[in-house]
Amino acid sequence: MKKILFVCHGNICRSTMAEFVMKELVRQAGLSDEIYVASAACRRDEIGSDTHYGTKAKLREEGIPFTPRKAVQITLDDYEKYDYIIGMDSENMRDLNRLTHGDPQRKICLLLELTGEDRDVADPWYTGNFDDTYTDVYKGCTALLEKIRTK
Repeated sequence: MKKILFVCHGNICRSTMAEFVMKELVRQAGLSDEIYVASAACRRDEIGSDTHYGTKAKLREEGIPFTPRKAVQITLDDYEKYDYIIGMDSENMRDLNRLTHGDPQRKICLLLELTGEDRDVADPWYTGNFDDTYTDVYKGCTALLEKIRTK
C-alpha cells in the first residue's frame, strides 16, 4: 500500500483540502485498497481544530466528501510511515527538511512541483481565496495520482 501525507502550516485548510480531494480521486480510480491518504501540520497553531469552514464550503461546492477531524502535527515517525510527503509551500518544505534531517529518502516534494510548476499553493487562511487553492490542490493531486499509477 502506498501512503501519502499532505502537510501545511496548520492542517486545517490546504493539507486537509488535499487529503479529501485525493481520497476522492483515489476512490474514483478504484484504488482505495492500494493508497492511504492523510494530512498533518508543520506547526502547532491549530492542533485539535477541525477543518476550516472555508475549506468545508469549497469541498461541498465541488461535491468532495469530508469527515470531521482534528488537526495533528507531523512527527519524525511519520517520515518512516509514509511514501510521499507533500508540502504546500516553501515554508513547509523548510520545516519538513529540518524535521527529517534533509529528507535522506527523497520522500518530500512541493505539491505543485508535481505539475511542473515551481510555486506555492496560496494559503487561503491569509488570502480568503479557497477557489484558487482548490484549483491548485486538484491539479497537484491529479498529478500525484498519475505519478503513483505509472510507477
